[in-house]
Amino acid sequence: MAEHHFHLKAQWPGLRNGTGKIEAGSLKTEISIPKVMDGPGVGTNPDEMLLGAAATCYIITLAAMMERSKLDKEDLTMESEGIVEVVNGVITYKTIIHRPRIILKNSASEKDEFLARKLAEKAEDSCMITRAVKGNVEIALEAEIIKGS
Repeated sequence: MAEHHFHLKAQWPGLRNGTGKIEAGSLKTEISIPKVMDGPGVGTNPDEMLLGAAATCYIITLAAMMERSKLDKEDLTMESEGIVEVVNGVITYKTIIHRPRIILKNSASEKDEFLARKLAEKAEDSCMITRAVKGNVEIALEAEIIKGS
C-alpha cells in the first residue's frame, strides 16, 4: 500500500480580519477571509481552495480517463462554482458545480460523444477530493460535449 504525504505550512499573525500565508510545495499564497464574508479579501481563502482542489482533481481525473479510453479531444476546459451557505451564523459549503466543456475532434462518432459523457460522469465519482467531501458537500455536474471544427 503506497502512501503519499503532503505538507503545508501556515502563518497567521493577526486576528479574524488579518492575513496569513500558506506554503505547500509550489503553492505559496496569502490567505484571508473573503470580502463577501466581511474579511479583507487578500489572497485566496478556504472556499476557493476547496473549490480549486475539487476542480483540479476532477479535470485531471477526467483527462486521465479519456487518455486510457483513447478518446481524442481538441480541448478540455472547465468552470466550477462553489456555493457557501450561511444560516443562523453557521457557514456551510453547500455545493460544488463542475461545468466541463469537452471539445471532441470533428470526426468523433456518436459512440465517442456517449463515451465522453460517460467519462465526465465517472470522473466525478472517481476523484479523490469528491470522495473525501461526499456526504458533506453536494457535487453537481453540467457537462457540455461538442464536436470541434
